Amino acid sequence: MSYAELHSHTNFSFLDGAAHPEELVERAVDLGYTALAVTDHDGFYGAVRFSQAARRVGLPAVYGVEIALPMPVPGTRCQVPGTAESAGDHLVLLAGSVEGYASLSRLVTDAQFRGEKDRPVYTWEDLAEAVEVGGLYALTGCRHGAVPRAAEAGDLDRALREAAALREIFGRRLHVELWHHAMPEDDPRNDLLWEVARRLHLPVIATNNVHHTRREDAYLADVLAAIKSRRSLDEADGYRPGTDERYLKPVAEMERRFARYPGAVARAGELGAALAFDLGLVAPRLPDFPMPGHFRDEMAYLRHLTYEGARTVYPGTDGGIDPGARRRLDHELAVIERLGFPGYFLVVWDIVNFARSQDIYCQIRGSGADSAVCRCLGLTRVDPIRLGLPFERFLSDERGRPPDIDLDLESERREEVIQYCYRRYGRERAAMVANVITYRARSVLRDVGKAFGLTQAQVDGLSKYVDTRDPSKLRLEAPLPEGLTAEFIYDVCQRLDGFPRHLGIHSGGMVIADRPLWQVVPLEWGRMENRSVLQWDKDDCAAIGIVKFDLLGLGMLEALHLT
Repeated sequence: MSYAELHSHTNFSFLDGAAHPEELVERAVDLGYTALAVTDHDGFYGAVRFSQAARRVGLPAVYGVEIALPMPVPGTRCQVPGTAESAGDHLVLLAGSVEGYASLSRLVTDAQFRGEKDRPVYTWEDLAEAVEVGGLYALTGCRHGAVPRAAEAGDLDRALREAAALREIFGRRLHVELWHHAMPEDDPRNDLLWEVARRLHLPVIATNNVHHTRREDAYLADVLAAIKSRRSLDEADGYRPGTDERYLKPVAEMERRFARYPGAVARAGELGAALAFDLGLVAPRLPDFPMPGHFRDEMAYLRHLTYEGARTVYPGTDGGIDPGARRRLDHELAVIERLGFPGYFLVVWDIVNFARSQDIYCQIRGSGADSAVCRCLGLTRVDPIRLGLPFERFLSDERGRPPDIDLDLESERREEVIQYCYRRYGRERAAMVANVITYRARSVLRDVGKAFGLTQAQVDGLSKYVDTRDPSKLRLEAPLPEGLTAEFIYDVCQRLDGFPRHLGIHSGGMVIADRPLWQVVPLEWGRMENRSVLQWDKDDCAAIGIVKFDLLGLGMLEALHLT
């Protein structure tokens, strides 16, 4: 027996999944799965962590996304009742290659930019193009999918029409998805879906539409769903799953559940094995820097700018440069050339030149000031040679890391510099690094308390205990609802501590690339106006090797300029 779970959500579906990617991988290995797919909503937010976890244990990994296509009726961009999801026909898309991954990433990026923050807008035209370019596979999806929705209503004709429309795009790469969560409607719906597949000659696979790792974690998924829909658990009760079945099941249990649909379980295992690949993302390079025509490459131009600056900063007898300073500069430039980072220094130099052309105070901070090259380029006024600062603290062969230059800018005018980067390099090649906002003790208690219907006074009382960690200090101004204990609430909070809540914007990290960033990771709008971000935080970017620039706002520079 073989099985692969091809429809699962991690906590990077943001309040619609109750499992860390690493937990799902570990459990899938324990159950002997052939492969595991992660299909979070509208992006590859947890792809790096999933990829690394799967590679460590040798589990074949499949990369996918669940999207919501526009409904046939124009203008139906309302909310799905009881959720924070956009109305639309859900569809699960799976990539079977690096090219498929990039095609899917571009599809998501285009939808994110077409819509607004947390409201991507997909089109059938973009979907057809993505399938043609990347050879994507599709599952008919959950109860919000067009085909399952028709099947659950008992409408065979409509289910056939919806499935036929998808088949026009995907051909035999469309798979009819069955799931069984021990609900009365499961058998009639699956029977009708089986008939749809038979009539249209489509393959059938079984999934669990996984939202939590184990059965006992179902209550966490319920709490998260209530938080996402901004309702209490009582108010959201009619919209929540009726059972706790959305977990990774043993293969034998899947065979038993789907015995009346021969081959559905085994075919999921076969498809998972066929689609799995080692992601092995390659970080984009920096863009080629535009140089005056008589320079053969970026290194030659960087060397020229450095020595031109040195004649002013370190005047002397060796071609107008102090001999000791020239030795130091020759050493630094040799290291920069060996490690392949001349373009990095030129990009920072260009950003600083723009800032100063707009009369914006700026200067690099930190270990970048240990570089005499940075001093000669005018990036810092600190003199590392006079102060005896070691260049190797900033950049060396042994460190094996790219340079990390933090550029301080006037806090009120930093946005001008960020928007300059977008204009110069384009939205597809320049983006801010994301910041994954995670739950911490007080924030998780606030949201969990609302989900349980607690008053603000009750939440405040519980938060005092969080601060002291002493049960004797627990004094609630109002008693908890009957059957609900502080210990249970704290247990939920502890389990959700560290879960991703939403995507924010890094304080200053900017990525600039020589090719569209969607080839590596989808892009989307940030909450701030005209800000677009990668879907990964700085740690995930560093794991892939993506180089970032830190453009930081400093209030003291603003104060100095105003003074």
